[in-house]
Amino acid sequence: MTAAAHVSLESKVAFLRQPGSLAEDACRVEAIETHMSWVFLTDAHAYKLKKPVRQDLFDFRSLAARRHYCEEELRLNRRLAPDVYLGIDALSIDRLGRLHLGQHGTVVDWLVRMRRLPRERMLDHALLHGGADPDDIRRVAARLVAFYRSCTPVMLDPAAYRAAFRRTIRLNLVELTQYACRLPAARVAALCQAQLALLEDRRDWFERRVRAGKIVEGHGDLRPEHVFLGPPLCIIDCLEFARALRLVDPVDELGFLALECERLGAPDAGALLLRTWTEMSGDAPCAALVHFYQGYRAGTRARIAIRHLAEERFRNSPEWPRRALHYLRLAEQHQASISSTSEPLP
Repeated sequence: MTAAAHVSLESKVAFLRQPGSLAEDACRVEAIETHMSWVFLTDAHAYKLKKPVRQDLFDFRSLAARRHYCEEELRLNRRLAPDVYLGIDALSIDRLGRLHLGQHGTVVDWLVRMRRLPRERMLDHALLHGGADPDDIRRVAARLVAFYRSCTPVMLDPAAYRAAFRRTIRLNLVELTQYACRLPAARVAALCQAQLALLEDRRDWFERRVRAGKIVEGHGDLRPEHVFLGPPLCIIDCLEFARALRLVDPVDELGFLALECERLGAPDAGALLLRTWTEMSGDAPCAALVHFYQGYRAGTRARIAIRHLAEERFRNSPEWPRRALHYLRLAEQHQASISSTSEPLP
């Protein structure tokens, strides 16, 4: 058994919680647990430790895999946040069994080191507290236009592109209806069937986007909580562990960000984001396609929300069924907005 295997996750977390463990003079450390990682916050920095876990799309159980995905997180996020992602730090153990940062001794894990960003300048916080104005939204759109222009088009088989949507919608149907006691199963089924039907009936919408070279390797998880309004403006937390989920139509990602603005009670910000994208990029897909993308994203986010009920610590929380139902309503609204016309975005 390797030295890395001897050091438990609990021991690593306990060590990193201590202010003196990190490579700076930290008075306190705030530790935050997510599904995939632990994040340790000081006044100036954030350190992310990936958990040794496996899920459908990734396997972090080996030390080599965790190092690889730390490197990928650094590489991918430096595209949109070059000054935030500072490097990768080794967590090692010496011959006396003492943990420390640095590569002296035996490396037992790896951490991504980032500059900590002020919470009040994140877009979700700004939208909720009146701190985002139209100029901020236009700056976000301009940054994304420049980013997507810099991306090399990825040529996919149009049928395979539609098949990926179909698989996810069917997964949404299965998982959301498992919680019929929390969600209206008939509404879930009606939504998913309508989305599947549109994929067949309007396959030309998707084929045109693929054949026009619109698919790129984008961000993968473009939400307001990942947008820092600056200065300087940057976008963090690119989805590093599954390239397939980063292969997107830019208006799909922009539509997702607009959807999340809508969920936070700022639909005007989302509409402005999409209008500014069209004005700056010259890309004007049909509005119905954007509504499909948004309804699809809302259905998927409903599934991600309701999955929390499978975990003991969330099982009796009312928050996740409430959030899933909110996403379901948004998905239904965008599905209802789809018409038989193919008019561009206003």
